[in-house]
Amino acid sequence: MVALERPDGLLIERLLDAGLSVIAVHPNQVRAMRPRYSVAGGKSDGFDSFVLAELARTDHHRFRILVPDSDRTKALRAMTRSREDLVRTPALANQLRDQLACFWPGAGKVFSAIDSPISLAFLRRYPSPADARGLGEQRMAAFLARQGYNGRKPARELLARLRNGAEGRAGELESQARRQVVLALVSALEPVVAKISELTIEIRHALDAHPDGATFRSLFIAADSFLCAATMLAEIGDCRERYPSYRALAADSGQAPVAVESGKSKHAKFRWACDHRLREAFNVLADSSRRHNPWAADIYQRATARGAGHAHAARILGRAWSQVIWRLWQDHDTYDPERHTARQRFINAAA
Repeated sequence: MVALERPDGLLIERLLDAGLSVIAVHPNQVRAMRPRYSVAGGKSDGFDSFVLAELARTDHHRFRILVPDSDRTKALRAMTRSREDLVRTPALANQLRDQLACFWPGAGKVFSAIDSPISLAFLRRYPSPADARGLGEQRMAAFLARQGYNGRKPARELLARLRNGAEGRAGELESQARRQVVLALVSALEPVVAKISELTIEIRHALDAHPDGATFRSLFIAADSFLCAATMLAEIGDCRERYPSYRALAADSGQAPVAVESGKSKHAKFRWACDHRLREAFNVLADSSRRHNPWAADIYQRATARGAGHAHAARILGRAWSQVIWRLWQDHDTYDPERHTARQRFINAAA
């Protein structure tokens, strides 16, 4: 048996492929167990290895033995996590935004995201105020049509955003220099954005081909929500023994608080130790479902009426969703609002 401080990674995969039993011990648990074997308070990699070995020998029944997921799930997890890493690398986008703020602030506000394909195409065509001097509504509309822009903002409104921005103070030479910098940053960002788009398409195909894909897709109604559904599936996995109850799923996804008791005092606190990607996916589900699902909206509204903030109320709703998701996941079923007993009960009571 092998004990490690992380539940995933290349080493974990190799150990599981070798047929070894692997348990994951959270770093907080290792820290709490150090005084059990030493009162000096020291810390070293060698001593932590000893603590992990002792925990595996004496307390292995208290920890969850890791079970490998299917190849499809591993592939989906690799793609969703890699896409997230690419999206969360904003250094170049921030540099591009800073350059525009110095000599052409309005160009950074035309589209919602500075590193979106349409925004990069616009800056490649119009990298400076001098390049956009003859840009009118008709030319803007023609540019959007050539790029296949499917946003809801008309050319008139986008052009107004460009013109209503603050006026840059850069001189002619500085403006020309910053124009070259903008083009260089656009050239560096375009392949990254293109790879993100390609990876997004691959994730969608992988989700549709996964045996559990329909289960998690059924939780969302928006067509572009497949990324959240894919993340949820990739993080939960397809090993049903991993979560013996919905409470285990709620805890791992950060939707359940941590109970703290001392004497007569008892309170709940925020759960930091959880799968943060899974928690974010649950938060997205909770926030989107409260807008169209009357059952979800009722849970959220009752939580806010008790004084909970938005994030807290979303976690309360996420915990309720964990019961639904766990049952569907265990039964290989899909979410049908007409068969959701709690939802139908609420609708009938409100009628």
